[in-house]
This record gives sequence, C-alpha cells and structure tokens, in this order.
Amino acid sequence: MKNIHIYLLVMITAVFTSGCSEFLDTEPLTTVTDENFYKTKEDAEMAIIGCYDGVQVLYASGVAFPVLSEVMSDNCFGGTGNNDGLGYQVIDQFDLSVSSGEVNQLNDNWVAYYRAIYRMNVLLQKMEQIDWEGDDAYRNNIEAQARFLRAYCYFDMVRIWESVPLVTEPVSGNIPQSTPDEIYKVIAEDLKFAAENGSTAVQPGRINQYAAKAYLARVFLFYTGYYGQDNLAGISKSEVMQGVEDIINAGSYSLLDEFKNLWPAASSEPNEAGDALTTTYAGKDNAETIFSIKYNITSDYDGNTDGNHWLVMLGLRSQSFSPYGKGWGGATVNPQLYTAYQGEDERRDASIIAIEEEELDFDNSDQREFTGYSIKKYTPLSNPDGTDVAEANGGTNFQIGQFQDYVVMRYADVLLMAAELGSANAQTYYDEVRTRAGLETRPASFNNIMQERRFEFAFEGLRYWDLLRQGVEVAANAIAEETTVMNGGVPTDKTIVAQDIIETRGFSMIPQNQITRSGGLLEQNQGW
Repeated sequence: MKNIHIYLLVMITAVFTSGCSEFLDTEPLTTVTDENFYKTKEDAEMAIIGCYDGVQVLYASGVAFPVLSEVMSDNCFGGTGNNDGLGYQVIDQFDLSVSSGEVNQLNDNWVAYYRAIYRMNVLLQKMEQIDWEGDDAYRNNIEAQARFLRAYCYFDMVRIWESVPLVTEPVSGNIPQSTPDEIYKVIAEDLKFAAENGSTAVQPGRINQYAAKAYLARVFLFYTGYYGQDNLAGISKSEVMQGVEDIINAGSYSLLDEFKNLWPAASSEPNEAGDALTTTYAGKDNAETIFSIKYNITSDYDGNTDGNHWLVMLGLRSQSFSPYGKGWGGATVNPQLYTAYQGEDERRDASIIAIEEEELDFDNSDQREFTGYSIKKYTPLSNPDGTDVAEANGGTNFQIGQFQDYVVMRYADVLLMAAELGSANAQTYYDEVRTRAGLETRPASFNNIMQERRFEFAFEGLRYWDLLRQGVEVAANAIAEETTVMNGGVPTDKTIVAQDIIETRGFSMIPQNQITRSGGLLEQNQGW
C-alpha cells in the first residue's frame, strides 16, 4: 500500500479512529464521522485505503493468525523463551490448565478484527452518498474490495471462535453471537459480489476478481468439509470450481521456476566477501502472488503501524546466523515434518531452518521446546555482520520494522484447489506443483493432494485448517503427540492429547474480557 501511512493520518483524524469502551469497539472514539467526507471518488479511494490498513494492522498485536494457525497444527510446537509465559503452550495443547491465567490471550485479536470491520461497514454504508461521476465499474470495484476485506476478517474469526457477533453496519451495543451458517452466508455473499464486480487488473496489495474467486474456493472447502455440507450458502461446488478455472485460464499468474525464490531467507546468503547478502528472491508481488497483506519498513511508536510485527515471533531465539535474523523463538518446528518430506523435495530446505544440518552454533539455553528446527519461510533477515536487515535500512528496530509481506493466496493454492474440486485437469495441475518441487508425478487423489498441501504450504497458516476441515477427530489424531523437547537445554516430556482438541471442536477460547463486557450474553466455546 504505497504511502498508506500518509493517507491513514487523514483517515484516523477524520473518520476511522476506534477505541471506545463500547462492546465490540465498533464505533469511533470521536463523533467526527464526517457526513461531508464520503462525497467524491477521491474520498472513496482514501476510504478503501483505510480499509486495507485495517487489515494490515490485524496481526500487529495479540497472536497473529498466521502464527496461531501454525502453533495449533502438527507443523509446530509453541516454543518461545524458556522463561516466557506459557500462552503459546495453551494454544498448542488446547488446554487452559497449562496456564490458567491465559483467558484473554486473543483479546487483542478480537478487538482488531472488529475495528477493521467497522471501517468496511462505514464505507459500505456511505456508498450511495458518493458521487461516482457515472463510473459504475469504479463504484462496484470499491464495493468489491470492501466486501472482500470484510469477508476476510470474518473468515479468520469464524475459524478461530466459530460463533461470533455478526456486524454488517456501523453499530455499537451488546450484540449476541450469530450461528456459523449466518456468518458464512455473509462471507459467501461478500466474496461472490467481489468475484463478479471486482477489477481484473493485477495491482500489488489490491483485491481483484481472481483473489475473490480463489478465496471463495478456500472458504467453500473449509465450510463444506467441516460442516459436512455440499454447498456454501447456495454456492455450488461447480460454481467454485469454475472460479478457480477462470483464474488459471486468465494467465495472469504462474508458478515461479524455483520454490525457494518465493521466500527472502530461503533465497538469500552472504556473498563471498562476507559483507552483504546476495539473493535470488523474486520479490514482493511476484507472478505467483494473488493476494498478500502488505508491510512496510516504516513502523514506529508514533502511530505508524504498517510493519510486520509478528515476524519477530518466528525468528531464532535472540541469535542471528546470516541470513537468519534474531527473534523470539516461537513456533518451533516439529521434527516429524522435516522427516516427512519425500526424497529430494526442494521445499523442505526452503521452508525449514535445520540447525544441526546447517551447522549453526545455536545456544538453546533460553529456548523453550527446542527441536533443532525453525521456520525459514517467515523469519527476520540478518546481514553477515549480524545487523538486522530492517534496522540497517532505517527500520525503528527488529521487532516492528520487519517488512516481509504475508502471502495470503498464491497460484499454487489455486492449482491444488482446482485439483481437489475435481477439475478435468486435476492431474495436470497437481503435477505442476510437484514438478516444481523436483518430484515425480503420482495420482492426484484426495489424500495425496492433502499431503502435497502440507509440504507446499507449510508455515503459511493453512495446515491446521486443512486438517480441521477433514473432521475434528482427523485433526486431533494428526496433532496429538508424546515427544521430548528441550526446555532451556533440559530434555522435557511434551504431550498433546487428542481428546483436548476434540472437546474444543478445534476452536479457540473466546476472550474472557469480551464475555464479561457482554454481561454474559456471549457464551464460551466448549472445552475451555
């Protein structure tokens, strides 16, 4: 989002500031919801940028959805520092008794989602008072983007907590939870509108028809899988499949030749002189990126929150080994994933930092749940002299200055979803993904596709939901484990119990703060 911090300053002061104590935080703190603002196309453009910013800051506090999703899966354990709180272990083990005080762990997430949704709802409510100058295509495209972003927020929320209050206009008050079907109906309607009315132009960080069609397929597969339905709010499997086929046939996206070039750390290394990094990174917004949440290096503590604030959680604990930068050691990688990659699968070494295999002299005395493996796809970068790349380029610090985008949807996912949905070209699409990874072809069966998705999308926030949509017991049995990890250098038993996952039905704890503020109108998810 080019110059988003400049536009945001205007939006915060004029329209979108949200921080009141009302339930759901859906109204601005000030009464300056300016009726005179939503008048021109220029106003609409500024407003939609404000909506994108609302999504950009979703993961700046709390437990970011990409991190949460991996810690809940069989890909990762909780990790973090050996003397840190046990919040990530509560998430990892689906067990509040691990640390009974962690009842508001996801409260910041809850607030951020409703603040973002408020922005989209205000813009959507004001659509009719804007002078579109007869440009219906532009008007529809603005609405399509706003509705996609609202659907994006609700899809995160309905997967995390299932039944949440459904707010589709800028209101406040004590609002009860809606049923999953009610929430998914709005998500489906928003995405269908975006798929039919969005632009076909490919613009970095912007939603278009292709992103909406791809995301509709993701929602369809989760909803129909988890809830055992054959359609999504009246949208059929054939409609969804046609949407992903449209993306493929449009030719606007393609697989990169080398998987590692999708990821900064995987494609970078110190140069021969040892004084800089060299890289083959394809860059942000490469040919495979369909939609990403954009991050900039300009985050500060004065109101600019446009950096990737969650990347630091995944960095090696307090140590850097160029090109890998330091971080807080969260989401340590389960060794079973490392060994599960087949043969010469190029994705393993592009996705995972293997500490012993790469001969990194890592001191694990301050690392909880050390496994010898860490996430490479999303990790801070370090120069050969040990300086953080973000800081060396003017970032405030390594904690808030990270700038790697979160790639929400890429072309490989479209190919594998098309194969799973039963395209006549399913084998061809499946083979494209495997061939790029350096592997031989094999039948595009459902089980093979699910396994392929694990290896292709490891640490991209998809694995847990791919398991859960196959059934709670399937997910629980895959995640349950008895193993030994290193806590502060000491071997420690770790157990994840399948029944704990089954009792929660795979959903997270609603923040106790929100239940208290609602006067008990909100009901806690079972198992918590």
